[in-house]
Amino acid sequence: MKKLLDKSLGITLVVLMAAIVITVLWQIFSRFILNSPSSYTEEIARYLLIWIGVLGAAYASGQKEHLSINILQEKLSPKSRKKLLIGINILIIIFCLLALVLGGGNLVYTNYILGQNSAALHLPLAYVYMVLPLSGILVVIYKINEIIYHKTYLL
Repeated sequence: MKKLLDKSLGITLVVLMAAIVITVLWQIFSRFILNSPSSYTEEIARYLLIWIGVLGAAYASGQKEHLSINILQEKLSPKSRKKLLIGINILIIIFCLLALVLGGGNLVYTNYILGQNSAALHLPLAYVYMVLPLSGILVVIYKINEIIYHKTYLL
Protein backbone atom coordinates (compact mmCIF):
# COMPACT_ATOMS: atom_id res chain seq x y z
CA MET A 1 0.00 0.00 0.00
CA LYS A 2 2.85 2.38 0.80
CA LYS A 3 4.34 1.97 -2.67
CA LEU A 4 1.02 2.78 -4.31
CA LEU A 5 0.55 5.80 -2.07
CA ASP A 6 4.11 6.98 -2.74
CA LYS A 7 3.69 6.61 -6.48
CA SER A 8 0.27 8.31 -6.56
CA LEU A 9 1.40 11.20 -4.39
CA GLY A 10 4.65 11.56 -6.33
CA ILE A 11 2.81 11.71 -9.66
CA THR A 12 0.35 14.23 -8.22
CA LEU A 13 3.21 16.43 -7.04
CA VAL A 14 4.93 16.23 -10.44
CA VAL A 15 1.71 17.24 -12.20
CA LEU A 16 1.19 20.14 -9.78
CA MET A 17 4.79 21.27 -10.29
CA ALA A 18 4.39 21.16 -14.07
CA ALA A 19 1.16 23.14 -13.77
CA ILE A 20 2.78 25.84 -11.63
CA VAL A 21 5.73 26.13 -14.04
CA ILE A 22 3.39 26.52 -17.00
CA THR A 23 1.24 29.01 -15.11
CA VAL A 24 4.16 31.17 -14.05
CA LEU A 25 5.72 31.05 -17.52
CA TRP A 26 2.41 32.16 -19.03
CA GLN A 27 2.22 34.99 -16.49
CA ILE A 28 5.71 36.15 -17.47
CA PHE A 29 4.98 35.83 -21.19
CA SER A 30 1.67 37.68 -20.99
CA ARG A 31 3.12 40.43 -18.81
CA PHE A 32 6.34 41.18 -20.67
CA ILE A 33 5.71 40.03 -24.24
CA LEU A 34 1.99 40.66 -24.72
CA ASN A 35 1.93 43.66 -22.34
CA SER A 36 -1.38 42.34 -20.99
CA PRO A 37 -0.83 40.45 -17.72
CA SER A 38 -3.16 37.57 -17.13
CA SER A 39 -5.41 38.20 -14.13
CA TYR A 40 -5.95 34.63 -13.07
CA THR A 41 -2.48 33.04 -13.34
CA GLU A 42 -1.15 34.66 -10.16
CA GLU A 43 -4.02 33.19 -8.18
CA ILE A 44 -3.60 29.76 -9.77
CA ALA A 45 0.12 29.80 -8.96
CA ARG A 46 -0.60 30.80 -5.36
CA TYR A 47 -3.07 27.96 -4.84
CA LEU A 48 -0.84 25.44 -6.58
CA LEU A 49 2.03 26.49 -4.32
CA ILE A 50 -0.14 25.85 -1.26
CA TRP A 51 -1.05 22.39 -2.51
CA ILE A 52 2.54 21.55 -3.47
CA GLY A 53 3.89 22.70 -0.11
CA VAL A 54 1.38 20.86 2.04
CA LEU A 55 1.23 17.65 -0.03
CA GLY A 56 5.02 17.78 -0.37
CA ALA A 57 5.31 17.87 3.41
CA ALA A 58 3.10 14.78 3.64
CA TYR A 59 5.24 13.05 1.01
CA ALA A 60 8.46 14.00 2.82
CA SER A 61 7.01 12.66 6.05
CA GLY A 62 6.22 9.37 4.34
CA GLN A 63 9.77 9.12 3.03
CA LYS A 64 11.19 9.95 6.48
CA GLU A 65 12.85 12.99 4.93
CA HIS A 66 11.19 15.58 7.15
CA LEU A 67 13.16 17.90 9.37
CA SER A 68 14.15 16.32 12.66
CA ILE A 69 16.61 16.79 15.46
CA ASN A 70 18.20 13.49 16.36
CA ILE A 71 20.56 14.37 19.18
CA LEU A 72 18.72 12.18 21.68
CA GLN A 73 18.33 9.21 19.32
CA GLU A 74 22.07 8.78 18.86
CA LYS A 75 22.62 8.43 22.61
CA LEU A 76 19.98 5.72 23.13
CA SER A 77 20.19 1.96 22.88
CA PRO A 78 18.46 0.35 19.88
CA LYS A 79 15.49 -0.75 22.01
CA SER A 80 15.05 2.72 23.55
CA ARG A 81 15.51 4.33 20.15
CA LYS A 82 12.70 2.20 18.76
CA LYS A 83 10.40 3.23 21.62
CA LEU A 84 11.31 6.89 21.09
CA LEU A 85 10.55 6.69 17.36
CA ILE A 86 7.20 5.03 18.02
CA GLY A 87 6.39 7.74 20.58
CA ILE A 88 7.35 10.47 18.13
CA ASN A 89 5.17 8.90 15.44
CA ILE A 90 2.24 8.75 17.88
CA LEU A 91 2.71 12.46 18.70
CA ILE A 92 2.83 13.28 14.98
CA ILE A 93 -0.40 11.30 14.45
CA ILE A 94 -2.13 13.17 17.28
CA PHE A 95 -0.96 16.54 15.94
CA CYS A 96 -2.08 15.73 12.40
CA LEU A 97 -5.47 14.51 13.56
CA LEU A 98 -6.08 17.59 15.69
CA ALA A 99 -4.50 20.34 13.60
CA LEU A 100 -4.74 19.18 10.01
CA VAL A 101 -7.70 16.81 9.88
CA LEU A 102 -10.01 18.40 12.47
CA GLY A 103 -8.78 22.00 12.18
CA GLY A 104 -8.37 21.87 8.42
CA GLY A 105 -11.70 20.09 8.06
CA ASN A 106 -13.34 22.82 10.12
CA LEU A 107 -11.74 25.45 7.88
CA VAL A 108 -13.00 23.67 4.75
CA TYR A 109 -16.49 23.34 6.24
CA THR A 110 -16.61 26.98 7.34
CA ASN A 111 -15.52 28.24 3.93
CA TYR A 112 -17.98 25.93 2.22
CA ILE A 113 -20.89 27.09 4.39
CA LEU A 114 -19.95 30.76 3.97
CA GLY A 115 -19.57 30.28 0.23
CA GLN A 116 -16.30 32.21 0.03
CA ASN A 117 -14.80 32.33 -3.45
CA SER A 118 -11.43 33.50 -4.73
CA ALA A 119 -11.26 36.93 -6.34
CA ALA A 120 -10.10 36.17 -9.90
CA LEU A 121 -11.16 32.57 -10.48
CA HIS A 122 -14.31 32.57 -8.35
CA LEU A 123 -13.13 29.19 -7.11
CA PRO A 124 -14.63 28.11 -3.77
CA LEU A 125 -11.89 28.52 -1.16
CA ALA A 126 -13.03 25.27 0.43
CA TYR A 127 -11.32 23.50 -2.50
CA VAL A 128 -8.08 25.32 -1.81
CA TYR A 129 -8.14 24.42 1.90
CA MET A 130 -9.13 20.81 1.20
CA VAL A 131 -5.43 20.00 1.04
CA LEU A 132 -5.10 20.38 4.83
CA PRO A 133 -7.29 17.45 5.94
CA LEU A 134 -6.14 15.43 2.93
CA SER A 135 -2.50 15.93 3.86
CA GLY A 136 -3.22 15.19 7.51
CA ILE A 137 -4.84 11.88 6.56
CA LEU A 138 -1.85 11.01 4.36
CA VAL A 139 0.63 11.71 7.17
CA VAL A 140 -1.45 9.62 9.59
CA ILE A 141 -1.46 6.73 7.11
CA TYR A 142 2.30 7.00 6.65
CA LYS A 143 2.97 7.12 10.39
CA ILE A 144 0.66 4.20 11.19
CA ASN A 145 2.44 2.29 8.44
CA GLU A 146 5.79 3.07 10.06
CA ILE A 147 4.61 1.91 13.47
CA ILE A 148 2.98 -1.32 12.25
CA TYR A 149 5.18 -2.50 9.41
CA HIS A 150 8.55 -1.15 10.43
CA LYS A 151 8.77 -2.36 14.00
CA THR A 152 12.45 -3.16 13.60
CA TYR A 153 13.52 -0.01 11.79
CA LEU A 154 16.45 1.89 13.21
CA LEU A 155 18.12 5.07 12.03
